Amino acid sequence: MELNKRQMDILAIVKENGPITGEQIAVRLNLVRATIRPDLAILTMAGYLDARPRVGYFYAGKKPTQSISDSMNAMKVGDFQSMPVVVSESLSVYDAICHMFLEDVGTLFVVDKSSFLTGVLSRKDLLRATIGNKETEKVPVHIIMTRMPNITYCTKQDTLLMASKLMIDKQIDSLPVIQDRGDGLEVVGRITKTNITAAFLSLADDHEL
Repeated sequence: MELNKRQMDILAIVKENGPITGEQIAVRLNLVRATIRPDLAILTMAGYLDARPRVGYFYAGKKPTQSISDSMNAMKVGDFQSMPVVVSESLSVYDAICHMFLEDVGTLFVVDKSSFLTGVLSRKDLLRATIGNKETEKVPVHIIMTRMPNITYCTKQDTLLMASKLMIDKQIDSLPVIQDRGDGLEVVGRITKTNITAAFLSLADDHEL
């Protein structure tokens, strides 16, 4: 990555005076904070600078790719997961469609009487079940759901990068986050493409001072 003169000047200032705030850097360059904001974002995301809220910028001294990789690998599913939407095996296909619509989700996780994961319902599953079927109120979801061992899941300790790869490889929109209770898998969260996108965008937001 080739830096321009102002970015090189910013690096020199931070290396000599860090920690230093964006406002203090701007003053030394006889500029306003807004002018150098893009430069600071580039230098931080590229790994030349590190940033701490309410403290300032530090000279990182890392290779750019190493810094970005470190940040991504540190992101865990448990830090970004959202609440799961679960339904019982006995729920009808009709009620599952209503539930999915009301919760505004693309996937429902099916659990048994012990609240352990037994299946997954996608929009495609429900669509296939309704085509040509006028009695969806009588069909329980356990008949049409995807079952083990064909369910792809993750844990809180897994990285977002691993969860992303699973979703891409399996061509699915979300994963149940599970906790192994020994006699079954408890659904403790869900991770979606939206969760992951927001998490990676936060890499840039976290560096904004």
